[in-house]
Amino acid sequence: MSLDNYHHGDLKNALIQAGIEILAEEGVGGLSLRKAARRAGVSHAAPYAHFADKQTLIAAIASDGHARIHERIEKVLADHPEDPLRQLVGAAWAYVQFGLEAPAHYKITFSGAIQDEHGHPEFMEISQRNMQVLKAIVERCRAAGIMDSGGMDAELQAVSLWGLIHGLVSLWIQGQLPSHLMQRITPEAMLIAALQQVVKTPIAKDVLA
Repeated sequence: MSLDNYHHGDLKNALIQAGIEILAEEGVGGLSLRKAARRAGVSHAAPYAHFADKQTLIAAIASDGHARIHERIEKVLADHPEDPLRQLVGAAWAYVQFGLEAPAHYKITFSGAIQDEHGHPEFMEISQRNMQVLKAIVERCRAAGIMDSGGMDAELQAVSLWGLIHGLVSLWIQGQLPSHLMQRITPEAMLIAALQQVVKTPIAKDVLA
């Protein structure tokens, strides 16, 4: 496929998808712009229109992952502007959904494979934005009496909450949970059970319906 076959913006997305597939199969050591170009069906020089090197491509892949999660969270906030509990559950579910639907992309997004994060401002901006949104949701839940502070400031509590969610997603997509549990309990139910440990208000079983 020649470069002319791509509409504006399609080449960058095609290379990102190619990079995801290569990273999932071969790891960071197996990725190169040349391989991504070959898989995307373009010339070896084509990727340089968007990416200076392999690290730039990895940063773009991770940024795209954070952007996809952010888009889901923003929809939750728009759908439930006055309901902090639903915002919390919905934001957590945004991470879980992305992990279950695109496990390879999720792993790369949170892999730490970017060597110099500060050298990639787009990645820094979108990854920090998601944490700030989660912090704001935690603050709303605390103000509404849904969560106790536990002696932590809101940012630390948001990081702790994200760690709980991320751990659950990672265990699920890596098949590290007990098989009988994965067969018996849906991801939605497992997430609600995990969140119920950190909130005082009962979470309805159909909250994600």
